[in-house]
Amino acid sequence: MGDKLAPTTRHAYTHEGRVVYEWDQTLDECNFYVRTPPGVKAKILDVEVTSTSVKFGIKGNPPYLHHELTEAVKAADSFWTLEDGELHIQMTKLHKGRPWVSLFKGHGMLDPAAEEAEKARLMKERFAEEHPGFDFSGAEFNGAAPDPSKFMGGIGHN
Repeated sequence: MGDKLAPTTRHAYTHEGRVVYEWDQTLDECNFYVRTPPGVKAKILDVEVTSTSVKFGIKGNPPYLHHELTEAVKAADSFWTLEDGELHIQMTKLHKGRPWVSLFKGHGMLDPAAEEAEKARLMKERFAEEHPGFDFSGAEFNGAAPDPSKFMGGIGHN
């Protein structure tokens, strides 16, 4: 049932008409995706995730990207993979359920409609996690969706 509430689209950050990277999020994680040049192997990549930033590039060269994250992550729980020419960095959110409006500071925020859609999807994901016997995939909110990290005492509130 959780797969029905998984992100269905990635948010793209573009510069001069070119996609620089894409990202998506779940209640627990924020995922970062970037295409690497043809022929790049994992062993030559230099990837660093701290609680507040992401840096990566090819070893021995200046980083391709080094930016401050919009929200904090648990760096020790984060990992990366390279598959089919795409670098995927999976970062565990420090504040579970908090909707991110941008991956990196200064890289443009989600438009209001996309932000609201993310909040609604994350709220349904939270409901599904808290009530595993129910299917919330078709649920809709009447009005603005609440912040899933704060609604009714927050995640894990008893």
